[in-house]
Amino acid sequence: MSDTRRTLPVIQAPEAASEPPIFEKVAILGLGLIGGSLALAARRTWPRGLVIGVDDKAVLEQAMVQHAIDVAADDPVVIAEADVVVLAAPVRANIALLDELADHVTGSAVVTDVSSTKREIVAAAQRLPERLPFIGGHPFAGAPRGGIAHARPDLFNGRPWLFTPADDRHGEPLDRLQRFVSAIGAVPRALPPAAHDRLLAFLSHLPQLTASALMHVVGSEAGADGLALTGRGLADTTRLASSPASIWRDICATNRDEVTAALDALIGELRALRGDLDSGDTLERVFESARRWRHELVTRRDDEPG
Repeated sequence: MSDTRRTLPVIQAPEAASEPPIFEKVAILGLGLIGGSLALAARRTWPRGLVIGVDDKAVLEQAMVQHAIDVAADDPVVIAEADVVVLAAPVRANIALLDELADHVTGSAVVTDVSSTKREIVAAAQRLPERLPFIGGHPFAGAPRGGIAHARPDLFNGRPWLFTPADDRHGEPLDRLQRFVSAIGAVPRALPPAAHDRLLAFLSHLPQLTASALMHVVGSEAGADGLALTGRGLADTTRLASSPASIWRDICATNRDEVTAALDALIGELRALRGDLDSGDTLERVFESARRWRHELVTRRDDEPG
């Protein structure tokens, strides 16, 4: 986000009946895939509310074309009267924004984020004044490609949205956030920050690094001509390899210890496979375990609503 203040025109929300907004004025700092999808979902759910977007000029113009926001600016000065502030930039940018919020938000507001790691930002948020209670958040939703161009209002339908309160002091703000994300289709759950980061190292961070490393190795060795011979298997396995590195640098840096443990566990299994290719005993063990857990994964996802 630039330092130059620029407020773009208000776009009128489409006329539609809706319930009273849980938060009348929603400020979203960062309009990528998640922030943009949240803006679209909030405007669709509460046409009488106000969605304020803060990002760079080019992103804001695209967001307005998509009717994702009502007010756009490249300076956080516009969030002065926000009821909820959602930090939707990369995690380290979100941490830096925390120190600016008290200067920009003049009243009381609930503050949350959508970062994929939680311990560092939850600790940093302890510096906020009491009028700005912070509840860490992380929607389990995404797409192979990021950016406002790929945002959509149904991105969160049926997907978990984890909240990571640092303690039990903020029961009412947490309740409002849970009702807020439920209304846009997500399924709220709560988890301590440390437990979140360990779980996500295996559920999200390890698969991303593995898919990217696998595509790098295969592509470098096979080349374009070799890749032309592949079927759907490689494309399906490496779907995550289209993700931008810019986001993942911060994620890995702020969850280094847990990502290291997850990588070590995978490397250990790969070494075991490499050392037992002749007998196939390790291969059989790994494949049978993988088959069972894959069945569990697919069954649970098939049972999810939406």
